[in-house]
Amino acid sequence: MKRFLVLFALLLLAAPTMAQDFRVDDIRLEGLQRVSASPVFAALPVQVGDVVDRENVRDIIRSLFATGFFSGVQVAREGGVLIVILQERPSIKSIEIEGNKAIKTEQLTEVMDENDLREGEILQHDLLQGITRELERQYVSRARYGASVEATVEDLANNMVAIDIQVDEGKSARIKHLNIVGNSLYSDEELFELFEIKSTEWNSFFTSSDQYAKEKLTGDIETLESFYLDRGYLDFEVLSTQISISPDKTQVFITLNINEGEIYTVKSIDVAGDPIIPESRIRRVVLLREGETFSQQSMTDTSEYVTTMMGNAGYTNATVEGIPTKNQEDHTVDVTFFIDPSSRVYVRRINFRGNTKTSDEVLRREMRQMEGSSASNARIEQSKVRLERLGYFKEVQVETVDVPGTDDLVDVEYTVEEQASGSIQASVGYAQTTGLNLGVTVQQNNWLGTGKQVSFGINKNTYQTLYNYGYSDPYFTPDGVSRGFSAYYRTRDYSKINVSSYSTDAYGIDMNFGYPISEVSRVGFGVGFINQVIHTGSYAPQEIISSPKIRDYTRGSYITQSDWENVSLKYQGSNGIPFENNSFLEFDLDTYAITDDELVPVLPGFIDRYGSQFSSGTLSFNWSRITLNRGILATRGSSQRANFEATIPGSEMEYYKMTYNGQIYFPLSRNFTLRLKTKLGYGDGYNSMDELPFFENYYSGGFGSVRGFERSTLGPRGSNAWEYRTATSSTTGAPLPTGWSDLNRDGNPQAAEITGAMPVHILCEDPTSASALTSGVLASCEPGQLMMYSKDTRRPTSIGGNIITEFSAEILLPIPFLEDTRSMQLVAFADAGNVFSGYCRPDDYSRLNCHEFSPEYLSSSAGLGFTWISGFGPMTFSYSVPLHKNENDRTEAFQFSFGTGF
Repeated sequence: MKRFLVLFALLLLAAPTMAQDFRVDDIRLEGLQRVSASPVFAALPVQVGDVVDRENVRDIIRSLFATGFFSGVQVAREGGVLIVILQERPSIKSIEIEGNKAIKTEQLTEVMDENDLREGEILQHDLLQGITRELERQYVSRARYGASVEATVEDLANNMVAIDIQVDEGKSARIKHLNIVGNSLYSDEELFELFEIKSTEWNSFFTSSDQYAKEKLTGDIETLESFYLDRGYLDFEVLSTQISISPDKTQVFITLNINEGEIYTVKSIDVAGDPIIPESRIRRVVLLREGETFSQQSMTDTSEYVTTMMGNAGYTNATVEGIPTKNQEDHTVDVTFFIDPSSRVYVRRINFRGNTKTSDEVLRREMRQMEGSSASNARIEQSKVRLERLGYFKEVQVETVDVPGTDDLVDVEYTVEEQASGSIQASVGYAQTTGLNLGVTVQQNNWLGTGKQVSFGINKNTYQTLYNYGYSDPYFTPDGVSRGFSAYYRTRDYSKINVSSYSTDAYGIDMNFGYPISEVSRVGFGVGFINQVIHTGSYAPQEIISSPKIRDYTRGSYITQSDWENVSLKYQGSNGIPFENNSFLEFDLDTYAITDDELVPVLPGFIDRYGSQFSSGTLSFNWSRITLNRGILATRGSSQRANFEATIPGSEMEYYKMTYNGQIYFPLSRNFTLRLKTKLGYGDGYNSMDELPFFENYYSGGFGSVRGFERSTLGPRGSNAWEYRTATSSTTGAPLPTGWSDLNRDGNPQAAEITGAMPVHILCEDPTSASALTSGVLASCEPGQLMMYSKDTRRPTSIGGNIITEFSAEILLPIPFLEDTRSMQLVAFADAGNVFSGYCRPDDYSRLNCHEFSPEYLSSSAGLGFTWISGFGPMTFSYSVPLHKNENDRTEAFQFSFGTGF
């Protein structure tokens, strides 16, 4: 009404000025400040040269008001000049929103932006009122029926205004009662399980499932309809939906009235239209069967399968529709799949965008869809997956663009977002078993945009130092044959990680080739050279090097046990001479040369038979098949890897190893996934070497193996290392002299008077009395043989075995209260496994946990594990309890490992 009055007044004012028609020689605009002249001239219904009358003036005023930019419009004439005097509406200087919590300010601002209500725009009061109502509808959609939104406008200087929007969100309405009427085939509980919305329960505070929303209810009704249609109830319908709201608008009562109808079976299945593909092939993917209960889901899935088949055959615009025709009399249904193939589509060109560093050639060689060939949805998508697996890009998107002027040509455009594919990284980590881990690695997976991989690094932890260099070309040939080189030098001290006392120094070089045999499978082989030197520690078990041995620093002679006891039971002075009643005692012990009869019989260890330094050529063959959806923290798919490695016949070592690793994921429900994993391995020597070298043994226990047990502690233990006992002073530990004669009769031992200062061994005579002289050590005394003992009083350490068997079952669990869990994984697990040996020594070596393979010796555990790929690097934790353990297994309930890069 106000606008009409203003318009009427302006027309009256303009009437005298326009009493006569005139030709417009020029148009002048006055009053413009923020609005540019262009939209005004575009809105004017007259131009220079037109003749203007009263009706034209009315049209001018109406048109300019219709733009919404002006609150006042006047039209005047000055000679042949048409003058338009404008008063602009105020512009918005600021918009403030207060009182909102349930809906973020950004979401409310987005609604206003979509309706052109933002800072700097011209204020339109009717638009502002409409937006406040829209904001209220946003709250109603979230079951906040008492919400209100009020907007106030404050005038400012320079024709500006400030808008203040006050929001009263009210309380969220909760579903007090949910009821279904008319169901007899399925119980209320079965149907309510389908619904996203629920009536208020004890856990509703956490799930918010009792908050009413119209969109949720609509979705649940569609789910209910699909439930019945998938079970053949084609007459099912929701007769009415009754929704009641309590007077205080905080409680909602919902009642659904339904009619279940009768069940329908499939009478016939036909294919109509122009299938292009032979009907016999189409019928192979039809999920419905004549005589069986009709299922709408099966019909829809069949349509999708046929559509995919058509798309893979080049008919990417094909449409397939399943049409059910009900027969009310006998409650059967005739299903017809109508196929419209449209025209066959060909790919004119494949384009790449966003690859600023990576060359087109690297991307194009991953393409399975070729230019000039018929378009295939499967090949286009498969090409996208191959680009994603390269690891060079954060994201890969693909779209098909119709070629203008044709209906049978498309261009395929891949848009990629580059990410860093190389790094110069220093790393720090810590693990219970390896301690502090330090490393510097330089790696470039996409060298100069060519797709080649180059890396070298230095890594050091408690037990290992590693220097390595690697180069790999994944497309050594255009067919995808890969070639790589690597060189390394490493030192390892196995005694630091629960393994027997020995260390290795090794250097080597390898060259390998890989061949694709399918989109998900590869085979490869490699050749190499390795030189290894083995160093044994003081406690190296007898399987590695036999013991005891006659040491070079001894005289190769022995005294009898009785002579040693007679001397040792006397208090000895600082020079090892017996001292009693304040005087030294003269003595002379008989010594005897050691012969083979006095030595303890031993079996030769590996080093005794084969030496401690080896140079060998190596061969390897591997096969892999990987369909995992992710390289890290996968949730579906499977992977299998089989590897065979061996030394070349005639090398200083001759052995082989076969190892298999496999895992597979089974979805149990939307939130739970079962993962099964196994590792199997076997190794042995051949030709001149009758066993697998001990430093190539398998080990089990710890992360990536059987959790809940210390790393590498499952399986065979090494036999204790022994030393021959030598006669020593009880006070100084110095070699015990075999005699002293006081030649000058001064009562004090002189160097010239002492005989036998070098160590001498002891021949066992009586095992019962020998124990008193070997307190605190593990000793052995067999009459007629030299006495021996073991300094290592710890539990025997692991030596590994040539057979490994490991199994694991995990259930991937949802992580509560977190929306994005792609970098995290919570699992409940059960592990079982052990290492076995085909070279178990006789019992007299006190060999522990050495068994040939048998399921009864599998150690097992169960627990929870959590992995987080954080900004500080991967972190892994587990807590488990043993279910079955063998004697001498070492358990470890809580285990962790983490690392970081900087």
